[in-house]
Amino acid sequence: MLSNSASFDQNLILTGYLGPGQLQIARQVADLLNMRFVDFDSRLEAFAEQPADEIRALFGESRLKTLEDQLLSEIALYRGALILISGETLLRGALPLLRTTGPIICVTASIDAVLQRLHLAMGARFHDPRERDLAMGIVRRAWAVRGTEGVSLLDTSYLTDAGMVEAIAQRWRELAAVVDWRGV
Repeated sequence: MLSNSASFDQNLILTGYLGPGQLQIARQVADLLNMRFVDFDSRLEAFAEQPADEIRALFGESRLKTLEDQLLSEIALYRGALILISGETLLRGALPLLRTTGPIICVTASIDAVLQRLHLAMGARFHDPRERDLAMGIVRRAWAVRGTEGVSLLDTSYLTDAGMVEAIAQRWRELAAVVDWRGV
């Protein structure tokens, strides 16, 4: 946990699985907290000029890790930003670096809530076992960081999107010891 001297220059490192509207929810949290929004995966694809899966397939895991490290060096300099990043990426080496910039919050939910969110997002594809397994693999990788020291878990099982936004913002305020002097 961060000391009481933490200030608004703390980042919010957000990971886990929020559901089909994950990007929108993260952006709303950033707006609510008056923070810059950084989607690590999108930034990596723009930085590399191709999707991560293509980099992995063409050049291997080590090249992808090198690109991630280069981008992380830049992002670690940000302050007052919400950084949306996968649990898998955090475990591949980003965790120690980003932990120093602000609290890490991993959003979780009960398996029933996850399956319901996937069903709503996937529609008829949810009934195809291969599609559902692929989606659950994404969730498992997103949650890989659970149980890691310095990662705060936030259960969103029974929250609406608006409730998730407020709960994430409130948890960041608590962990970063933010004094509500700017309305954040």
